[in-house]
Amino acid sequence: MFRITQKEARFFDMFVVTAVDICTTAQLLENLMTDFTDIDAKIIEIENMEHKCDTHVHNMIQELNKSFITPIDREDIFLIAKELDNITDAIEGTAHRFKMFNVKSIPPDAIRLGSMISGCAAELKSVMDELSSMKYNSSLLQKVIEVNRIEDEGDNIFRNAIQRLFKEEKDAIEVIKWKEIYEFLENTLDACEDVVNIVEGVVMKHA
Repeated sequence: MFRITQKEARFFDMFVVTAVDICTTAQLLENLMTDFTDIDAKIIEIENMEHKCDTHVHNMIQELNKSFITPIDREDIFLIAKELDNITDAIEGTAHRFKMFNVKSIPPDAIRLGSMISGCAAELKSVMDELSSMKYNSSLLQKVIEVNRIEDEGDNIFRNAIQRLFKEEKDAIEVIKWKEIYEFLENTLDACEDVVNIVEGVVMKHA
């Protein structure tokens, strides 16, 4: 039987709080891309959320360093924390590139990827809600499968978008800009998948 004390459960609480803020950050990115106005203000909102998530991750690492007993392996807590940080880093990196590259409009493929990041973040939050039970059940499995599915679909959209970019875009500067932005969007989906895959492995170890 997997039992944790209230003190040990704080790590699971930290994961959930961070996941909630990742959802908010992803939604802010999606809103920026679908309503490409007030760009500076929207980027600042995303930046503030990224700093907030940085603080969550920093607090997790500090707590980990102080804890003698942890509910799951210390290495797994550290990996989950760092991968959660990678998600918001990638979202912020994407947002800043819209301004850095003087982007004027967002193509449909990029908007689709932005929407999928929001969907992945929502599934990730649901996974974190279930982590503390440490039960490998059909509900958790379906959430992991859904994140994997979204990431696979994102890979296809990414490849098609890059192919279309090199085939149709005549301006070399635009090719450079959007190739990098698409890579940041795809990396964000990868980071979400990395987290749920780590969580799946953790739960299976304790099943």
